[in-house]
Amino acid sequence: MPKFEIMCDSACDLPDYLIEEYDINIIPFYISFDQENYLRERIDITIDEFYDKLYNNFPKTSLPSVQDYINKFTPYAEEGKNLLCITLTSKFSGSYQSAVNAREIILEKYPDFNITILDSRLCTALQGLFVVEVARMKNDGLSLEEALLKTEKIIPTGRIMFTIGTLEYMQKSGRIGKVSAIAGNILNLKPLIVVRDGELFPYGTIRGRKKALKKIVAMTKEHFKKTGEDIDDYNFCIARGHHTDEAEKVADKVRDLGVKGDMPFYQVGSTIGTSCGPDPVGVIFIKNYKYV
Repeated sequence: MPKFEIMCDSACDLPDYLIEEYDINIIPFYISFDQENYLRERIDITIDEFYDKLYNNFPKTSLPSVQDYINKFTPYAEEGKNLLCITLTSKFSGSYQSAVNAREIILEKYPDFNITILDSRLCTALQGLFVVEVARMKNDGLSLEEALLKTEKIIPTGRIMFTIGTLEYMQKSGRIGKVSAIAGNILNLKPLIVVRDGELFPYGTIRGRKKALKKIVAMTKEHFKKTGEDIDDYNFCIARGHHTDEAEKVADKVRDLGVKGDMPFYQVGSTIGTSCGPDPVGVIFIKNYKYV
């Protein structure tokens, strides 16, 4: 079966070792703290450097341009390789449309180029967990067509159960109003949020950070109790912001639910971190492709 290559925008927040292990080509988003100089995420600025600046400056992010995608696609087209490009959900960004436009332009010069642009309908570490699942299909010998059939079954199973440290950054990014942010911070309320199908859904609020971290684990347990799904059929990771200690404690509690195997830590990057602030923690899971 013809092999295929995988490309993904940097919003997937994959750890470097997984990018290397699965040979995934990353196209970066941009970040600017002065509204003039735009830095390529993970190339010109590290994620830790981003968080260091975030405490004192609110940045602006920008998606990969059509030309950025054309530059990335061209070597694959010239070599006659099959390419699958996976983007951040189109509900959050125009990265998908940039890639689609680039594909149309490059096909004019390379009409036989086999390229597929896939709107993951996912974000941050969940998008990354999904990309790894597609890479596992590739390594297991599935064709691009077979992998795409599996993705349509896998994507709806993905969930993020997360909380953040402060509402300040959501207010600055326009996700919530200023009054709500001020009231929430005064009362020490921590939002509990579920991400599914590429959208944010409020689960509720809880007072205090420790309670919020316990609750996202409880939300994960509730999900599997409600759906009746076997937790062993899913792959997990833990998303974190600037710090690791809380994420490690959450990981231990998730393992107590019966999760076996690897549970990597994904550091939330600038694309989502700009809205969440420096302290997001989330439990992320998606179904193993072999069980759909």
